[in-house]
Amino acid sequence: MTRLLRRYLPILDWGRSYDRTAFSNDMIAAVIVTIMLIPQSLAYALLAGLPPEAGIYASIAPIILYAVFGTSRALAVGPVAVVSLLTAAAIGEIADQGTMGYVTAALTLAFLSGAFLLLLGIFRLGFLANFLSHPVIAGFITASGILIAASQLKHILGIQAGGHTLVELVHSLLVHLPDTNLVTLLIGASATAFLFWVRKGLKPLLIGFGLSKKGAEIAQKAGPVAAVVVTTLAVWVFGLDKVGVSIVGEVPQALPPLTLPSLSPDLVGVLIVPAILISVIGFVESISVAQTLAAKKRQKIDPDQELIGLGAANLGAAFTGGYPVTGGFSRSVVNYDAGAETPAAGAFTAVGLAIAAVALTPLIYFLPKATLAATIIVAVLSLVDFGILRKTWGYSKGDFVAVAATILLTLGFGVEAGVSAGVIISILLHLHKTAQPHVAEVGLVPGTQHFRNISRHIVMTDPTLVTLRVDESLYFVNARFLEDLVLERIANCPEIRNVVLMCSAVNAVDFSALESLEALNERLTELGIGLHLSEVKGPVTDRLRKSHFLDQLNGRVFLSQYDAWAALSGDATRARAAE
Repeated sequence: MTRLLRRYLPILDWGRSYDRTAFSNDMIAAVIVTIMLIPQSLAYALLAGLPPEAGIYASIAPIILYAVFGTSRALAVGPVAVVSLLTAAAIGEIADQGTMGYVTAALTLAFLSGAFLLLLGIFRLGFLANFLSHPVIAGFITASGILIAASQLKHILGIQAGGHTLVELVHSLLVHLPDTNLVTLLIGASATAFLFWVRKGLKPLLIGFGLSKKGAEIAQKAGPVAAVVVTTLAVWVFGLDKVGVSIVGEVPQALPPLTLPSLSPDLVGVLIVPAILISVIGFVESISVAQTLAAKKRQKIDPDQELIGLGAANLGAAFTGGYPVTGGFSRSVVNYDAGAETPAAGAFTAVGLAIAAVALTPLIYFLPKATLAATIIVAVLSLVDFGILRKTWGYSKGDFVAVAATILLTLGFGVEAGVSAGVIISILLHLHKTAQPHVAEVGLVPGTQHFRNISRHIVMTDPTLVTLRVDESLYFVNARFLEDLVLERIANCPEIRNVVLMCSAVNAVDFSALESLEALNERLTELGIGLHLSEVKGPVTDRLRKSHFLDQLNGRVFLSQYDAWAALSGDATRARAAE
């Protein structure tokens, strides 16, 4: 029982060894991350089309729940840019921003996402996320970064604009461009330029003035806070809101409220597919960050338990006024660099954000939305990586097609169409690759017991013996391919007496492949040719023994390919070297 509790409640594991040193390090990390998260949470709520306080609410209960159920000691959970964009795309079609229906839909989306992740974790189905390949993820994030940046230009310009695709956004921006508010543009452009400079120029400048590296890094992370403070003061002092500068306005001064998602069948039916997409995208992003940071400290991440942790976090967001969340790259890296040792750092961050929600919200009344938009633009443009196109073009044309299609479809038809197409393309590419597996005819390397491809190495072969190394598991997609390949190889070669299938790379044989092997065995028996297997893995042998195939096999099953060669090859004088 204790072991089961520790599996589902990782806090019982790391909590036993928690000490004063860990507490001190976690507190320092929490202060730094809290400073960074206040403007970031507000900005991502704006991106999702929700009230600014929703971003803070989504960063409190979810972080605490993840600290209890998650396995990463550095992952910081909360709103992120891509999930915020997906949220806006999913609920923007069914409700208008600023309405209760829109907020309720966001809560429901978080609930469905949390429930889906929780079910995947309980049934240990985390492997399903592997259907979204890294090239597809890279292409999707790149396209999403462009869409997010484009969607925030309306706040930089102080105009009304909208759209779910790049074409719609650009067209809307151009139509409303004459309405640009010059004061808003000055604030937005200045904030954007400052934040870009902070990322690259502030740290070396402060170090040059004698500040420690650690202090310079903290100041760099607090750059967005400085932009928020300065622009908010400017609006307040000069009354810029009276000349058309859009501001955040009144934000409730309270802790996250108790909220209830809607379980209306109509609403659930509309949101279930977007919720699944958000869950998969969020999990892939989160687990990638968690495993990267854990590897640096030789710690272990349990993907299935991570699903439970993220599921609990999203359920927490649904009942406390938030929206879908996941592990964020930038905040997690800051959390790690700041010295966080346990998930307690996240819990302390949640306390800091709760204090901010109660005490600091009046101070952001005059915060210009252009500053929040600048924060988003600077954050997401760092995610844009067109280099993935060049890399995949040089390495794999199939992966290039997946990346390019995902980028183009996301930009042209929206995020849901892009990621859905990416998943489908990934699956189709996998099926295409495995439908025609690599099968090499091999021969004996002289003076050894090793066998290599006759097209790549100088090897010994026997005209009466054909050995084919199958470099893929055999299942319904490629079963006939192997059968046809063998029959084609022996056609018009009357000297062939034996065929050996070298199965060292075969991890599984499904029923369709079994039937194909049985048909091949019957055909070769009719032709007077022996069919043999070599180097068959134990689990595959166990599965084959459950059928009659091994009993009906007209040849033998050899432990090694060299044993097959020794038993079946003809006179040594008949062996030849293949160039």
